[in-house]
Amino acid sequence: MTKLFLPALALALVAAGASAQDARYANNDDNTHYGWADVLRVDPVYGIARTEVPRQECYDQPVVRHEGGNSTAGTLLGAVIGGVLGNTVGKGDGRKAATVAGAVAGGAIGNGVSRRGGDYQDTETHCRDVSSVSEQRRLTGYDVEYRYHGEVYVSRLNYDPGERLRVRVSVAPAD
Repeated sequence: MTKLFLPALALALVAAGASAQDARYANNDDNTHYGWADVLRVDPVYGIARTEVPRQECYDQPVVRHEGGNSTAGTLLGAVIGGVLGNTVGKGDGRKAATVAGAVAGGAIGNGVSRRGGDYQDTETHCRDVSSVSEQRRLTGYDVEYRYHGEVYVSRLNYDPGERLRVRVSVAPAD
């Protein structure tokens, strides 16, 4: 009898160790075990990511600039030329009055001419800050349809599982 008892005991110990290695038969407190499901379909799920991009928008605008001359020099030069012309026009006592009138008129004309100066065209660059929205289509996950023990389930995963999917099965009594 002891000859049969020792081999039977050894066989029972080996079988118990082998079943303890298989997670399906583990006696967990939460009644959970793991298995494999066949993947039936994988659909990528996309979303739109919006990004606000700040940038500067610039444009050139033509402007007319005025270059003012030296009005003092223009006034003096005009007064001298006007005085000389007035002096040549007048005779006798009227010559002094013509010289003064020519100097005053010439000074006024010289002042106006020197103030006009030269007008020229230039460009000014104007900029403003604007923002534009950039939209990009991005992969957000996968809708996976799989079969486990004849039942079909659908879950959204953040990876493509391939042909098989490891599942966690938890059993609890129904209320």
